[in-house]
Amino acid sequence: MKHAIQGLWPATLTPVTPDGKLDTARAIVHIKRMLAAGCDGVALFGTTGEGPAFTNLERKGLLEATLASGVRPDQIVVTTGTSALADAIDLGRHASALGCHRQLFMPPFYFRQPRDAGIVEAVSQVVRGIGDASLKLLLYHIPQLSSIEFDHGSIGTLVKRFPGQVAGVKDSSGSLEHGLAMTRAFPALDILIGAEMHVAAIMLAGSAGSINGLANIAPGLMRRIVDAPSRVTPDDAKLLRELLALLDVSPGMPFVSVYKTMLAEQIGDDAWLSVRAPLTPLDSAELQTVRKGYRAIGSLLANV
Repeated sequence: MKHAIQGLWPATLTPVTPDGKLDTARAIVHIKRMLAAGCDGVALFGTTGEGPAFTNLERKGLLEATLASGVRPDQIVVTTGTSALADAIDLGRHASALGCHRQLFMPPFYFRQPRDAGIVEAVSQVVRGIGDASLKLLLYHIPQLSSIEFDHGSIGTLVKRFPGQVAGVKDSSGSLEHGLAMTRAFPALDILIGAEMHVAAIMLAGSAGSINGLANIAPGLMRRIVDAPSRVTPDDAKLLRELLALLDVSPGMPFVSVYKTMLAEQIGDDAWLSVRAPLTPLDSAELQTVRKGYRAIGSLLANV
């Protein structure tokens, strides 16, 4: 089956300066590093990329700069989730006008557990407002952070209402059972998995690939898993477990800050340690624990 959005897409980290300003030059270098490492494209301004913390102007500016640097529109998934539907439509129209038809949308998250009818209406207003016949929209399912749940009924309604435009779901529920059920229920949709540990199993059930945070750190590893989910080697399985374990070496650490610490250690650039408030960098003890843990993986890192 040919998918509109498939393969490996890092949920791209977004670099900021110590005072919280978007670091466009460093972002583009990182994006190109991911593409050179074999990723099919990048997903900008998602949860791992601190997307809701950036203004529409900042998000548009980075997209324009990325395209101007030579990255193709079809190599980008633009995340358009905002607190106001009009802002989401604005981002979607801007991306579509630049040829970026692959988009990821989560309805406004400030009302807890809205009714399914409201979720469907939010997506409907965004699709109609963008007005792009070539739109390939992924529904962003991450209820543990957003309280927004795309159940099978809502997805089915949206697919019927916008055939070809609602292209699939990014399932970041973290549940193997949920990902398998979603993939089996909607074989014609692009189901992209966020939980790295479950990518292989759910791809074997028919999912289209993965948008995940670990690909920022280990694109080669995730590329091998996506390309051959039935043949994940014991070494790769061990490497995956050990890298993901670093997210939990100390309780309560912001996962974005952990990923940025891992990347800073990997490439020797501590400018990556900065995050945008309300997130905070790791404290001194956490920082040293993650750095030590990352270095201790040792020879397994050679093929990331």
